[in-house]
Amino acid sequence: MPELKRDDITLHFEVDGSGPPLVLNAGMLSDSATWAPLVPLLSDHFTLIRPDNRSTGRTVPHDAPNSAAHMAADVLALMDHLGHDAFHIAGHSMGGLMAMEIAGLAPDRVTTATVMASGRVRMPRTAAVFDGLLAIRQAPQGEELWLRALYPWIFGQAFFADPANVNTALEAALAYPHAQTAEGMAHQIEMFRAFRPKTDVSQLGCPILVLYAGQDVLVPPEVARPTFHPIPDLTEVTVPDAGHSIVWDAPQTVAEHLLAFLAQHSG
Repeated sequence: MPELKRDDITLHFEVDGSGPPLVLNAGMLSDSATWAPLVPLLSDHFTLIRPDNRSTGRTVPHDAPNSAAHMAADVLALMDHLGHDAFHIAGHSMGGLMAMEIAGLAPDRVTTATVMASGRVRMPRTAAVFDGLLAIRQAPQGEELWLRALYPWIFGQAFFADPANVNTALEAALAYPHAQTAEGMAHQIEMFRAFRPKTDVSQLGCPILVLYAGQDVLVPPEVARPTFHPIPDLTEVTVPDAGHSIVWDAPQTVAEHLLAFLAQHSG
């Protein structure tokens, strides 16, 4: 099992494919498995490195200290461990914010950063959604109910056109052996509430791709877009038929835009 022992955690990660290294950073309540739809679309072009963030997946212990600084240090230590001096990085939601943090911390190492369904703006509603989901999860029968409450926030309209999709997603989530625990979820929500980005995006030196999800109700594109405009080398794309879970709603479209962007900046 691929893992990196650090002072306070054992960091689990997955490596797939071959080619230039591309780190994939998961968002809130997610781990390395969140990238499953993209792996077969990207692995012929890049070495995909997918860590389980603190409090998620097979990274233990789940109650280890957690902050943006901790997670950024984990990624940089992992790339040292794997022998990659320079790398591309992409992240979804909170993972996208972390991608920019890492680009700011290690400008000589990050070749490009891609941000998916994210925004550098504090929205009290988002924190309230996570608090509500945790409360539902902690109630009787909460392990299924909180997922049912989550799906309308993260999936686009097409997902709900077939009612069977909800049951299929539920079955897969409930069967997943490395799902974040309720305690880990609470710990990560505390980290999210305290998260304050340190990187000045106007000083980012690498090219940045931002993929907005056109049907995102958790981080609406119209709210997120102004927060990225100070970035000097910025490419923006809207994926119209995707909700916040852009990787699952539109994996082919995401892969096409990501591959085209990286092809321009891999020389």
